[in-house]
Amino acid sequence: MPSEKPSTRILIIDDDEDDFFITSEYIKNIPGHEFIIDWSFKYREALDLISSRKYDLYFVDYRLGAKTGLDLIREAKTFNCEEPIILLTGKGNHEIDIQAMQAGAVDYLIKPELSTEKLERSIRYSLERMMSLKALRTNERKFRSIFERSKDAVFLADNELYFIDINYATTELLGYEKEQLGFLSVFDLLINKTDQQKILDDLVNTGDVDDMEVELVTKSGEKKYCILSLSRETDLQGDSYIQGIIHDISNLKKVEKANLQIEKLAIAGRLVRTLAHEVRNPLNNISLSVQQLGLEPFSEQAKVYLEIVDRNTRRIGDLISELLDFSRPGDLVQVKAALQTIVDESISAALDRITLKQISLHVKYPPDPAWIHADASKLQIALLNIIINAIEAMPEKTGVLEIEIMAEPGGYKMIVRDNGVGITEENLPRLFEPYFTSKRNGLGLGLATTLIILQQHKATVDVNSVPGKGTEFKVSFREF
Repeated sequence: MPSEKPSTRILIIDDDEDDFFITSEYIKNIPGHEFIIDWSFKYREALDLISSRKYDLYFVDYRLGAKTGLDLIREAKTFNCEEPIILLTGKGNHEIDIQAMQAGAVDYLIKPELSTEKLERSIRYSLERMMSLKALRTNERKFRSIFERSKDAVFLADNELYFIDINYATTELLGYEKEQLGFLSVFDLLINKTDQQKILDDLVNTGDVDDMEVELVTKSGEKKYCILSLSRETDLQGDSYIQGIIHDISNLKKVEKANLQIEKLAIAGRLVRTLAHEVRNPLNNISLSVQQLGLEPFSEQAKVYLEIVDRNTRRIGDLISELLDFSRPGDLVQVKAALQTIVDESISAALDRITLKQISLHVKYPPDPAWIHADASKLQIALLNIIINAIEAMPEKTGVLEIEIMAEPGGYKMIVRDNGVGITEENLPRLFEPYFTSKRNGLGLGLATTLIILQQHKATVDVNSVPGKGTEFKVSFREF
């Protein structure tokens, strides 16, 4: 009947054959175990055997010719030997004992004091410790893999929220190298500084921050909408640290914002069509009546009044037509077009305004054509509206208008940057709303029309502005 005793492979590394036999006999007398014991008396051969990972445990004599057992243990650890190593010496030496533990030995035994009981206890302790360490390392590798492969930014920080350890997604999200983030705190990245106090209060009161929506600024100055989660943890030494996750919802916010704008535009369109229908009927009656009255003999003063009524009737009619045109944008005929050419046409249409206000214009294009799908005439109108808004926001003589086209993954980005009055935080979310305007005589349809045209081109637009410093429009197009 086959033996059910567990089999343990042991390598004894000792340049004294007598000592090998004595040690191996003690081990063989341990009850309840089956041991396979091999011997090596050469330093280099022993290292090769250790690197083969064929053994469960090693006994290493301190004296191995020109080198020592400590040298062998240190070399074995350089190629990640995880199996336990027990150091043997001819006589006790506290300093060697300490050095052995520091080198990575799990135990230190004195040869004259060896016995079956002592070796059994040492082997059992070493193997149990090895199993515990292997389990810990396996878990560490597993969680390190999860940590590194996570699409969300995962990090560890100290109690002041200075980064200690981060995964790759954190560097991707924030744009900083790992070493650079070591000098930064989460608080340094917050756009809204009032969020800092809420985070501190939550960590003090509950030890957690649950799914808090925050705005972070990246190294390049880009704003990111994120969900921040934090928890206070304690390590084995009793020291506390912060564990955190940052989930980027910027794209979700953009989609949400675009859907809201589409909904607002649709509501506005329905309202315009209803009002236009209700207003046009009585307006037509007024217009026809004025025409009939014009055939009758009237005093000169009465004719002046009739002309005023007729002129304003036509003005109202034109206004209704303009509103209807906005609510029912025409179909696009999109073909392959160079974005540089369309932007040049838009700039040409605004050149008189740029010249009259003595604004400095800086244009930067990539060397190759930025090919996109576009209805050139419609897209020119959309980009012209953005450029005109930038011109009108800037002072005369000191205004600087920058227009840049750059390649990005999957397409191209056009940036229009000015140093004008900027847009307040309250007005920024309403920028593309129909009929919203800060201009005295504006209808508030320019940027609303721009948004419709850009959406028809499957382009996205993002606006950043600082009151008193200027505004930046970023329009992203798909590559042809």
